[in-house]
Amino acid sequence: MNKEKYLCCTIFLLAVLSFNAHSQINYDEVKVPEYKLPEMLISSNGKKIQTSEDWINIRRPEIIKLFEEYVYGRVPGARLEKKFETVKIDTNALCGKAVQKNIVACFIKEGDTLKMELLIFIPANATKPFPLFVGMNFYGNQSIFPDPGIPVTKSYVLNNPEYYIYNHTATYESRGADSSSWPVERILERGYGLATFCYGDLDPDFDDDFQNGIHSLLEDAEKKDPNELSSISAWAYGLTTAMDYFETDEQINKSQIVVIGHSRLGKTALWAGAIDQRYAIVISNNSGCGGAALSRRIVGETVKDINTMFPHWFCKKFHEFNDKENALPIDQHMLIGLIAPRPVYVGSAEQDTWADPYGEFLSIYHAGPVYELFGSEIIEKDTLPEINKPLWAGKIGYHIRTGNHGITRFDWEKYMDFADYHFSRKDREWNYGKY
Repeated sequence: MNKEKYLCCTIFLLAVLSFNAHSQINYDEVKVPEYKLPEMLISSNGKKIQTSEDWINIRRPEIIKLFEEYVYGRVPGARLEKKFETVKIDTNALCGKAVQKNIVACFIKEGDTLKMELLIFIPANATKPFPLFVGMNFYGNQSIFPDPGIPVTKSYVLNNPEYYIYNHTATYESRGADSSSWPVERILERGYGLATFCYGDLDPDFDDDFQNGIHSLLEDAEKKDPNELSSISAWAYGLTTAMDYFETDEQINKSQIVVIGHSRLGKTALWAGAIDQRYAIVISNNSGCGGAALSRRIVGETVKDINTMFPHWFCKKFHEFNDKENALPIDQHMLIGLIAPRPVYVGSAEQDTWADPYGEFLSIYHAGPVYELFGSEIIEKDTLPEINKPLWAGKIGYHIRTGNHGITRFDWEKYMDFADYHFSRKDREWNYGKY
């Protein structure tokens, strides 16, 4: 694809992102169409799932295959060689508050290499392995904190042609530009490490018929069926690769790693957390259609909307359900169910009606029967909790806060409270509500 086409794609994408971020689509709940959710606990051959063993051995694998076929496609890269390179370790980063690690994951095929730049912060003076939050960023590692010691992510430069073509040095203006979404110092202060990488390292966020990013390294046979490919699964592959590295790092507690994502990366975090059970907690923030929100409600962004504006996010077969949500053999409550018995938390925003906050809540409500199989407490009422008052029930967490589409300090504090609780960090305090 030439640079001019790159530029057009980016301008279109920025326009759509602006629409998503600021739109407030009002709707009347009474006008939501009637729908019937697919059965979570009935297998494909009609067997009723009554035990956690039945779920693990029978129904869970079936649902994963359904999501692979109809929504996310398969995760690429299984045949690629991978290796990790330590580029930098700074034991006095952020004015002595952290150990900074710059790790490059290399995906290799017959001499061709794709690199994923992983930035990790561990609280300074660590004497034991620390729990860790990991999430992808939109604008490069340099965007999460205004520190000159953080290298500018190369894929961010290459995938943003308005900088690449006209002013290459302008990318440095992105340093710290998204720091409001990443309270790095507060995360460290609360005793967590933080890892991030730019989602564009795995796949550029525009429709290029899967020619670039990780897909460019796949065998021709793997690319023959475009239905099997999607950007979300490519990004999820980055998260599973990051976990491969974490398992080698002695400063990271491998059993206490939280995967988190906002918006389309919240969709990705849910999918990655569903298929990679090494993640201890899975968190989705404002993930909406194709993420936590029920597709069948047809509120805010619909399946047709998202497939039209972002045809590369999901597999081609998902497009067959534009205006036909009720024909889907799955819905997003089943994605939440795949995370059981591990803790899951969904965050919504009151004015982010494009993401259908109530639909996000209903997904975790309807995932309850799976958690019950494991003896976990569940959310008992299908009514939203109070604004800004988190609701926890067993291993399920939810809040709806004031404000619009975004991830805020409020969100992070509640997610860390949730992790404190489930990691039994008894020296911490948390507040949560029940009906």
